[in-house]
Amino acid sequence: MGRSVSYPTGSVVAFRLLEDGEDDDADWVYKCLVDEIIDTTKASFPSFEAFDGWRGREDRILLRNAFADCGISTYSGLAAIWIAPRDDALFWEADSSRPRAARARHWIAQVGPHLERLFGELKMVGRFSNGEAIFERSSPCI
Repeated sequence: MGRSVSYPTGSVVAFRLLEDGEDDDADWVYKCLVDEIIDTTKASFPSFEAFDGWRGREDRILLRNAFADCGISTYSGLAAIWIAPRDDALFWEADSSRPRAARARHWIAQVGPHLERLFGELKMVGRFSNGEAIFERSSPCI
């Protein structure tokens, strides 16, 4: 069974290659991308605050607001930068007294295209039956 980069269910995802030439240090490239995601996302969506956490073992949460987590997942030189509805106990506890889940999905649908423009270099066009994803380069906006 093939595999591709992980990202949370229900998320909006922007895909990007991690440049890892002969002279590049993979850890440094990853750290620079994480810093870029945090700075750019906080500037574009001021409600996000820094957060250090994980969803499972592969999806790293970098930022969080009342509705969503923003994070990064990597696999084999491919990065998925994503915004997903929160799925933690505090969110669901607050949701029981003041429903937030529908508002979270609506907010993500509104900001998702902007996230894709900010970070997306690749667009997923499909998957093979074994789970491997197929990508094409996004056309630049001129």
